[in-house]
Amino acid sequence: MSLSTEDKLAIMGLLSRSAYGYDERKLDMLEACFAQDASFSILIKGGDLMGPFEGREAIMGLYRGALEAQTDVRRHVVSNAFFETEGSQPSVISNLTLFATENAEARLLATGVYRDVVKREGDAWVIHRRHLDLDGPY
Repeated sequence: MSLSTEDKLAIMGLLSRSAYGYDERKLDMLEACFAQDASFSILIKGGDLMGPFEGREAIMGLYRGALEAQTDVRRHVVSNAFFETEGSQPSVISNLTLFATENAEARLLATGVYRDVVKREGDAWVIHRRHLDLDGPY
């Protein structure tokens, strides 16, 4: 099954909303981006695998903990996204460029690659599985 242009745009919007929801601390928006049975794992180059965090509640716990420790303003830039596979659970690969601003000084914090599998729940697309390969620690 091939995805329609409308579905592809909706999925790209989903990836953008997840970044924006985190950056703006709109946790309801961020939470709505993940399936109830979602999983999320992170691999930092040269380090150990973190996760997988299983279920929306565990994923949101990870995000909430990160936000509590954060003193800067983050901007997750998701770019160069493309569909690796289509069908009922498409996989999307995209780049992450993470900037942080503190005391009016912006700096590049991290880069990496998201590998997302999305699925439809009702009328909306949600992230079912997310893996993030970070290019290095930060």
